[in-house]
Amino acid sequence: MIDPLRYRKVVNGVMTGATFICALAVLAILFAILGYIVAQGIAALNIDFLTKLPKPVGESGGGIAHAIVGSMLLIGIAILLGLPSGILAGLYLAEFGKNKLGRFIEFVTDILAGTPSIIVGIFAYTLIVLPMKRFSAFAGGAALALIMIPIITRTTQEIIQLVPQTLREGALALGAPQWRVTLGVVLRSAAGGVATGVMLAIARVAGETAPLLFTALGSHHWSTALDRPVASLTVTIYDYAKAPYDDWHAQAWAGALVLVMMIGMTNLAVRLFTHSRYSGTHP
Repeated sequence: MIDPLRYRKVVNGVMTGATFICALAVLAILFAILGYIVAQGIAALNIDFLTKLPKPVGESGGGIAHAIVGSMLLIGIAILLGLPSGILAGLYLAEFGKNKLGRFIEFVTDILAGTPSIIVGIFAYTLIVLPMKRFSAFAGGAALALIMIPIITRTTQEIIQLVPQTLREGALALGAPQWRVTLGVVLRSAAGGVATGVMLAIARVAGETAPLLFTALGSHHWSTALDRPVASLTVTIYDYAKAPYDDWHAQAWAGALVLVMMIGMTNLAVRLFTHSRYSGTHP
């Protein structure tokens, strides 16, 4: 007869080992992808590449400074449009959404989260580009904001629901109004997790190409006007990768490396900030 205690220990050891192996496999794939990007892109990465505009076809060198600035502009617009909406929607669902309106918002959020990004781009094209009769940075940022909102909403909702009920009750017992409790106690306690969700959303939209083809379009020149086409790293990488020029292919890999570095540094900065400021308050 099998000893139950020994059996549980064996099963526990096997499952722990399998979990560890799966984690190593995921990390191995991640580092393999990152390593390949670094190996392919490091040769074309230099100061000129980061600070200069592209050169005409046939001339070597040049850079993607316009695309770096354009991507930052587009992500900035997306954050301004999508961050408040996503956080407030998630806050409402977690604190006050136990009703028909809350269930409707959850339904719409789930639909948006599962909508292909190219459909979002077509929607923004129809709603913004056609009435304006031009491609623009604002249209691109709005499309990215639509992709960010459901991610931020759902993440904020889940994190806020983890905040202990005793914090709410304690604040209310001290005489704080409901809105003050929600914004000053609950949201502050969940700030670290909410920031993580925001970074997930930013990382998602930073790598989007399809929506920008229908909205921001792209440009080979400096442009920071909100009502004009603007370059972006993803579209530039796409254009360079499909071109029949080896120099452009090398610059496409270097652009991919820059994009990965930007996302990584942003994630690191936000994690350090939230850890140092909210390490004792988030759940």
